[in-house]
Order: sequence, then C-alpha cells, then structure tokens
Amino acid sequence: MTIPLRPVSAVNALADALRRRVLSGEIAPGTPLPEQELSTLYGVARPTVREALAVLVHEGLLRRERHRSAQVAEVTLADLDDLMFVRRPLEDLMATALAGRRVEEADGALARMAALPGDAPWSDVVAEHMALHQALIVAVGSPRLERLYAVLAAETRLGLVRLRAVYTDRDVLVAEHRALLDAIGRGPAESARRAVATHLDHGWGTD
Repeated sequence: MTIPLRPVSAVNALADALRRRVLSGEIAPGTPLPEQELSTLYGVARPTVREALAVLVHEGLLRRERHRSAQVAEVTLADLDDLMFVRRPLEDLMATALAGRRVEEADGALARMAALPGDAPWSDVVAEHMALHQALIVAVGSPRLERLYAVLAAETRLGLVRLRAVYTDRDVLVAEHRALLDAIGRGPAESARRAVATHLDHGWGTD
C-alpha cells in the first residue's frame, strides 16, 4: 500500500525560503519585504506572498504595520537581556526537574547539529539549537512550562541569528551543548542548575 504525500504549497515553500534567509542572517533585521519585489523574485502571485508573510508575522519573525511592507523583526541587546531574564528561571526549573536524566530527543538534536556540513546555512544550526532546548523543556512534562517557553521562541530564534558572529567555530557551540547535556544527565540538581546558568550566560555580539 502506498501513502500519498501532500505536496508542499507555494505559501509554505515561500515561507520556508524566507524563514531560512532570515534565520541565516541573509536578510538583516529591519529590512522591508515588499510584496511586489518578492512576487517578482520568486515567481509567485502577490496573494501567495501575502499569505507567506502572514505566516512569518504570526511566528514573530516579521513585523507589519498598517499600510507598510512587512519587515524583519528587530531585537535589541536590551530585548535579549530581558529575554534571558525570563528564560533563566524557566530553564532553572527544567534543570531541577531533569537532573540525572538523559533526554533522547535533545541528544538527537545535538547529533544533528554536529553532523551539519561546514557550509550548512546558519538557519539549520538555529533549528537544531532550538530543537535541543525545546526537547529539554518538553521532557519536564509541564504543559504550562512548555507554553511559557514557546512564547519566547521568536525572540530566541532572532537572538540566535546573532550567535553566528560569536560562534565562528561551530564545534565550540556543539561542545558547549554536549557539556550541558552531560551535566544535566549526571546530576545532581545543583550541578545541573549551575551548568544551565553558565550555559545561558553568554554574549550576543554587538548592535
């Protein structure tokens, strides 16, 4: 028996292409994305462009004001400081809950990150980075913690774009996450909490 696969729609394909460019830093924060230009560039109708942009606006990667083109969302260093102010206690709860446990899904995301080819777009690194941290949060088993963490996803992804300039050697990023997962897996809780706090205490580059 064969199971037919639904082809990817033009809207989803365009949203994916733009998402990858934004999360790779190819399209800089604040860059406007006029519908007509995107329609010409990608060879799709303007309604398709409009729907694709709406997807990314909903995800928080783009912002749109009335009668103006959508533009890539800008996240300042002050925004990121505030983001980490909120993330730290959430991930501290995660460390306490998971100390002494390995999370298979997080290990899998790390393995995929490590296996990325050297010329892989930074958006692929962002995806696996997000998958790793999300897997840890989900493993706690608290729907409310998961929902709170999900609210921060867009700003976290945009912040991770900045790390491309900080982690020019991707192996360093992989090694840091391996150390994090090992510390959580070994426990005890206080050691796991210290490892998470240290992991989150990094710079974001400059504006």
